Amino acid sequence: MERQTMAEIPRFHLAVPVDDLDAARRFYGELMGCAQGRSSDRWIDWNLHGHQFVTHLAPGRSERVHNPVDGHDVPVPHFGLILTIPEFHKLADRFREAGTAFVIEPYLRFEGLPGEQWTMFLLDPAGNAMEFKAFADDAQVFAV
Repeated sequence: MERQTMAEIPRFHLAVPVDDLDAARRFYGELMGCAQGRSSDRWIDWNLHGHQFVTHLAPGRSERVHNPVDGHDVPVPHFGLILTIPEFHKLADRFREAGTAFVIEPYLRFEGLPGEQWTMFLLDPAGNAMEFKAFADDAQVFAV
């Protein structure tokens, strides 16, 4: 497959359940800095780095599942963003300053191996698992 630049990659749309829209506004809008789009009393559209991300009011959670990766229990399902290393550390600092509890603290994964990356996992206020990562070499995103 031919490698695409970010400008050529289609934007994704993702909708996740939340149990409190005000908590979603504080987390995604205030803490993460996502611009809010259309909304109703049941959902909110967010601009997540150019992607359409929607929080839908849907109380109730399903069973949590974890898979082992690099010595950590990675929550499944999860979603997130691939950031630059400076953006990654800036966001990690914002989460720390806000007192966010990490599922997996920020660390350098696969150090010295293909796909070396900074990664961190956390839960949004509704319990949706999120991963943010950063590669020193963007060409390693799909490394084998």
